[in-house]
Amino acid sequence: MKILVSPAKSLNLESDLPTTKYTRPLFLDTASQLQRKLARLTKQEVAKLMSISDKLADLNYSRFQEFEENHTKDNSRPAIYTFDGDVYNGIDAYSIPEHKIELLQDRLRILSGLYGVLKPLDLIQAYRLEMGTKFGIVHNNNLYEVWQDKVTRSLNAEMKKEDLLINLASNEYFKVIDSAKLKAKLISPVFKDFKNGKLKIISFYAKKARGSMTRFIIDNDVSDFDELLGFNYDNYRFSEEYTDNVNEPVFIR
Repeated sequence: MKILVSPAKSLNLESDLPTTKYTRPLFLDTASQLQRKLARLTKQEVAKLMSISDKLADLNYSRFQEFEENHTKDNSRPAIYTFDGDVYNGIDAYSIPEHKIELLQDRLRILSGLYGVLKPLDLIQAYRLEMGTKFGIVHNNNLYEVWQDKVTRSLNAEMKKEDLLINLASNEYFKVIDSAKLKAKLISPVFKDFKNGKLKIISFYAKKARGSMTRFIIDNDVSDFDELLGFNYDNYRFSEEYTDNVNEPVFIR
């Protein structure tokens, strides 16, 4: 079983790391190519490319200039302890016991606009580059073209036909996968909440639930579909009634 999640725009660059273990990104050469092109942009071009404020453009322009292609423990941090958004609040990686880190490293894959795909302990540097950004290298016009074949092949290389791929990534990021070529069985859980008497997907809660399900899988070493349906963190529960597609199980609260 593998789990897919999206990265986060917010980064934690200060907290003490709970482990000294780290690995290196699989596609660091391609990330460096992208980075070198990003570093040639002006602050104004960064703001326009990413549709961000001048303040955020200044920050990310500086990050592009300071990026070091040789990632070491002195200039980089493991991805799982760097991303800091709603999904990562749900994962709560800093509280994962040391004996579970190897399982996390084996199961979780983080999709990334700059790095393609990351293992939790892969070293990364501060960056912002969303997958939907119209930015490419060589003959590629956008990041989907840059990454689709590479990321899909890397996932297939790690999985067998009978394996489960749990998609907890956003649509923006999952689109980088060529799902028609996946060897594994794709499962895309859906999280819904009752609001004003109606059941709906509420983005903030759904993001955290994706992280919570990731944590549930790691805590319980979930390995099959039936065990996945036992997800009950944050008061969610599987609803057969509201599930129309078995590959898109609906969890409600």
